[in-house]
Amino acid sequence: MAQSLIETEKLTNFINGEWVEAADTTEVINPANGETIVQVPLSDERDVNRAVDAAKQAQKEWALVPAPQRAEVLFKAGQLLKERKERLARLLTMENGKVLEEARGEVQEGIDMAFYMAGEGRRLFGHTTPAELPNKFSMSQRAPVGVVGIITPWNFPIAIATWKSFPAIVAGNAVIWKPATETPILAYELAKILEEAGLPNGVLNVVFGKGSAVGDVMVHHGDIRVISFTGSNETGRNIASECGRQLKKVSLEMGGKNAITVMDDADLDLAVEGIIWSAYGTSGQRCTAASRVIVHEDVKQQLEERLLVEIEKLTIGDGLDEANKVGPIINKAGLEKIQNYIQIGREEGANLLAGGYVLDDEQYANGHYFAPTLFTDCTPDMRISQEEIFGPVISLVPVKSFEEAIQVNNGVSFGLSSSIFTTDANRVFKAQRDLDTGIVYVNAGTTGAEIHLPFGGTKGTGNGHRDSGVQALDVFTEWKAVYIDYSGKLQRAQIDTE
Repeated sequence: MAQSLIETEKLTNFINGEWVEAADTTEVINPANGETIVQVPLSDERDVNRAVDAAKQAQKEWALVPAPQRAEVLFKAGQLLKERKERLARLLTMENGKVLEEARGEVQEGIDMAFYMAGEGRRLFGHTTPAELPNKFSMSQRAPVGVVGIITPWNFPIAIATWKSFPAIVAGNAVIWKPATETPILAYELAKILEEAGLPNGVLNVVFGKGSAVGDVMVHHGDIRVISFTGSNETGRNIASECGRQLKKVSLEMGGKNAITVMDDADLDLAVEGIIWSAYGTSGQRCTAASRVIVHEDVKQQLEERLLVEIEKLTIGDGLDEANKVGPIINKAGLEKIQNYIQIGREEGANLLAGGYVLDDEQYANGHYFAPTLFTDCTPDMRISQEEIFGPVISLVPVKSFEEAIQVNNGVSFGLSSSIFTTDANRVFKAQRDLDTGIVYVNAGTTGAEIHLPFGGTKGTGNGHRDSGVQALDVFTEWKAVYIDYSGKLQRAQIDTE
């Protein structure tokens, strides 16, 4: 039944409004059961070049379309996403593995982003300001950059894509999109939806393929003037280096080592609920997942005991079965990375309380499953407390005070999301000020960002730009200052003001 949701056995690139085959393909595997879902193109430089040529021509006309009319396409796309939410969620679960309730939530993010960014079609605000000379008008306004490239990861195959593509489109740009080869189906579906919504040919082009082929060509292509990337820190640094050499705009979101702090006055039942959801939802495969728990030593034992009880209740398996709350790891390489960190944690002297192993008995045959894992008695400098694992693994770090908790939270190279559970109002205000992350939650977990606020972080998480929120428009627009002199004579600013 699930397989019947897919309309084709082989996906194709979407270039200049046409569905175009590439020279080679590879299999897309369902991580829940190892079954092949579809074939996805492995494109090359020629495919990217064709997409860029189409985008360049389309963008010139698209930029002249009034922004409120551009927005109408996103309104229509949002409605189509809404109508097809359940089917899209099931497809997402098949290719990504996350459980259905999470998949539905991700599709909803795309819906929300469509309607939010469509609203920007009647804003895209600039500024007017008094001129310093008589009979002169001055203002600033946003202008599209041109052709933009977006490179998106497998863990949120539609949400992150809408965070990037929708602001680019409403601002008057044309888009080249390289989705992850592990999760191409939602990209294929979103392209069809935007086509149906009336987006002109060439404004969105989807080129499937590996980062070493398609992504690298995009980064080096002189006609792509923006790269917006979500992925690993190592790849992001390389992209930033090349884009800097070209003076090309670049937006990077590169993960986190997020912590939930539980103080001695916290509501422990609420804290446990937030930890379980943040750490083990999406099997820990999200950049905002909680992989550290910083706990006051006075409540450490109570917290551990309650976490162990809730971990035992977690149901693990194929996300299409709504009884399951934790799905698979994306692939074998992901499993191996997590296993390596389990060994590292043991060698570092952390105390393994739960999990720490691959689930490989008969009910998990052919899939990629890892048991929800809890380390305790971790120190802040352990690798499992410092490095992004990207799996269902918690490192529990005890502290003696609020001040020490803040220091431990900030003592990593990432700065995406943080959380604190406390009932002390003074601590709440100090924490939201002092936690060095782009996102801060109080009495909630580290996940659950809303699309009308900026998404991104500090330090190794990114380079200062933000996905989502009105701030996303800054990535895909340039500021233009405009002066209109209606005095009928030459007025020299700063000189003629004396």
